[in-house]
Amino acid sequence: MSNKLFAKLLLCILMLPGIFVMGQKISKAGTSAASFLEITAGASAQGMGGAYVSIADDASALYWNAAGISRLALREVILVHTNWIAETNFDFAGLVIPLEEFGTLGLSFTSLSMEDMKVRTVEKPEGTGEYFSAGDIAVGLSYARQLTDRFSIGFSVKYVQQKIWHMSASAFALDIGTLFRTDLFGGMVIGASMSNFGTPLKLEGRDARYFIRVDDTKQGSNDRIPTNIELDSWDLPLLFQIGVSTNVFNTDDYKIKVAADVIHPSNNYQSMNTGAEFSFKDFLFIRGGYQSLFLRESEGGLSFGMGINSKMLFSDAMVNFDYAFRDFGRLKNIHTFSLGIRF
Repeated sequence: MSNKLFAKLLLCILMLPGIFVMGQKISKAGTSAASFLEITAGASAQGMGGAYVSIADDASALYWNAAGISRLALREVILVHTNWIAETNFDFAGLVIPLEEFGTLGLSFTSLSMEDMKVRTVEKPEGTGEYFSAGDIAVGLSYARQLTDRFSIGFSVKYVQQKIWHMSASAFALDIGTLFRTDLFGGMVIGASMSNFGTPLKLEGRDARYFIRVDDTKQGSNDRIPTNIELDSWDLPLLFQIGVSTNVFNTDDYKIKVAADVIHPSNNYQSMNTGAEFSFKDFLFIRGGYQSLFLRESEGGLSFGMGINSKMLFSDAMVNFDYAFRDFGRLKNIHTFSLGIRF
């Protein structure tokens, strides 16, 4: 394929969100459960505006594109904390273990948590003396392998659980990702992923249980007949992403990388993320990007960040610290911190 033909194909791919948005009349927002699965993991990715599907070059690839872990030569641990909206906390932890010719194994843990809140009723608006909590978790097991020196594929199996007070729901999901490295435009990489393909979630528990009187017209009938409210089940937020990235400037000391992702979710309009990263001697990284381009009624979108890589004292292990800021419009700003160790 010639460079000119490939460029035209790439341009068509990147124009898809705008075409879809113009043709899509009805939003599907609020039609899925487990929305915490859509919160992006990793400060380096967040700093680049979430355009990371084709990069996925650290342990946060367990979230973005499992195929990326196949290219990690060392064991790696990543810890991510985000001060999320509405005074909630989003945390992500990942471990990647290369198994040489057998491929690469990964483990991940995702959590969205909040402080306990007072139970309030109409009769007792200041609180009943009880407290309730809500939280979500996902635990994933990933495997990836380089099929050729250019093409990688990866899979993740996840257990998902949501809880609120005495109610809970659980599901299983599958993520699939691929990476393909080309010789075009300075070694452009094409990445694609499908996330959260799985079983639906349905809340169950004693908070859906209450008592009724079957027939109010009959005297002496039992008014404590136990019954359960039947709740609907909700699908997980299925997400398709395709992205490209390349180095537009590459020397021994300086590099500039640009990336763009097209996003097709099952519960919203299509959109695009774009970002860029400047690095100095693989030590200092400065990033910027914009999320949710073409998305109707989006909040904010601008993001930036920075990172530092360094060797640990008395060890050959590498440690990197990353920070990212995201403008969330009326929902205020989001701050993400990541700590990664390669050993």
